[in-house]
Amino acid sequence: MSQEAAITSFKKFQESWIDQLRNHLNHLRSAQNHHQNSATGDEERLREAVERVMEHFREYHRAKWATTEKDVIGVMATPWASALERSLHWVGGWRPTTLFHLVYTESSILFESRIVDILRGFHTGDLSDLSPSQFRTVSELQCETVKEENAITEELSDWQDDASDLVMGTSSDPDQRIRQLAEIVHRTDDLRLRTITRVVELLSPLQQAEFLIAAAELRTGVAGWGTSHDRRRSSEV
Repeated sequence: MSQEAAITSFKKFQESWIDQLRNHLNHLRSAQNHHQNSATGDEERLREAVERVMEHFREYHRAKWATTEKDVIGVMATPWASALERSLHWVGGWRPTTLFHLVYTESSILFESRIVDILRGFHTGDLSDLSPSQFRTVSELQCETVKEENAITEELSDWQDDASDLVMGTSSDPDQRIRQLAEIVHRTDDLRLRTITRVVELLSPLQQAEFLIAAAELRTGVAGWGTSHDRRRSSEV
């Protein structure tokens, strides 16, 4: 498969993947509502819905990994993304530390809406009810992730500083330089997947559902709004 064909194929995959994510999101919401409205709850159904979403994310990273091996320059350009999405990208995708801001934001919003019950000593079991141990683990994981992000940013900066060798044709091994970039992108995508996996692992099933719903809504919302914005821009030309 040629580089152009690989990027075209991933673009089609990306469009289909977003549509499927919306379907998984609806299923996850349904499982969450059933769990909360059931007298005994249904954690097994919730766990299955969560695992479907996580496998969907793993599928995305497998496909992107394979595409990066074929055309890392094309992957960095992200031609399948909207202008809005590209403005938010870090090394060809979303920044992993975004997930921690999502946890804190969702926790604060839910805490404010359920503060009366919490003050009365009722445990809600959702993201508004994160334990001190969970907050501590989230904070530690955030610090680790920031360090890895900074290391990757520095490595990419070094690669870009020497990119003139590729442009000028003076690089002794241009293929090796391209492989180095692919390794950076692989490390970045691995960090993205590891981060969302580790965040999910430290949460309870209901908290996992709420977190993944927020993450999926952010992903699909940005994609949808960005696409609509690009269409409006094109019609105004």
